[in-house]
Amino acid sequence: MKMSTEGSKIDTHSVLPDKYRANLHLEDPTVQWRYGKPPTYESANQLFEEGRTKVWPKGSLEETVQNAVKSWQVEINNKARLQDFKTINPEKFKFFVNGREGLSGEDVLGDGTFNAMLKSSLPDEYKFYKAEDETHESAHNDFKTCFPRGFAWEVIEVYSPPPLIAYKFRHWGFFEGPYKDHSPTGEMVQFYGMGTLKVDSSMKVEEVHVYFDPTELFGGLLKGKRTASESKTADSSASACPLFNLQK
Repeated sequence: MKMSTEGSKIDTHSVLPDKYRANLHLEDPTVQWRYGKPPTYESANQLFEEGRTKVWPKGSLEETVQNAVKSWQVEINNKARLQDFKTINPEKFKFFVNGREGLSGEDVLGDGTFNAMLKSSLPDEYKFYKAEDETHESAHNDFKTCFPRGFAWEVIEVYSPPPLIAYKFRHWGFFEGPYKDHSPTGEMVQFYGMGTLKVDSSMKVEEVHVYFDPTELFGGLLKGKRTASESKTADSSASACPLFNLQK
């Protein structure tokens, strides 16, 4: 799937129908939401509609896959219990990123999608994101802050139909708030990736594989000017890390 701050704003009123997430306004009142109420997506939907490169025909395979992934984003980022998920088969679900070991639904729910996507086996001095130091909430808040209008996602291409769907995606947002000690640049930050979804006859996901280059994301975020209090330490670390040198 993918990483997303879409839906981070919590509605204080009733949830209205969402054109890309059909089940959002039909959720059972017993669902436990991580932030107390269902999310809303007005800002993220506007970002998506203004910036997407494809407009898929209604009912097409591409639109179906795109909306299915967006619905999964709602659940993994906002629901507190796996038993409330409608988009996956929790008994079979596994999530694989860049060939790493598969994570269960409970693993992803606990760690959050950002930590699941951005884990790395590199030595600490070479990491530009340390998933082990982040929680679901801290990572979510960092990316919500740096992408205040949301972090939009679209399907670029679908290569095969169910039960094994292969697709290409694009993820983008505008770096308009600080990311940790890096000041915003106002520029669009985006990356591309590939993925597969193994689904059952009800389109519930059993297995996800995602492949992408995280330096595409952090290359944009780490361009932001560092705050004075952090510059010296960060520059010292960068001298030992080719990735940081490339991303100044």
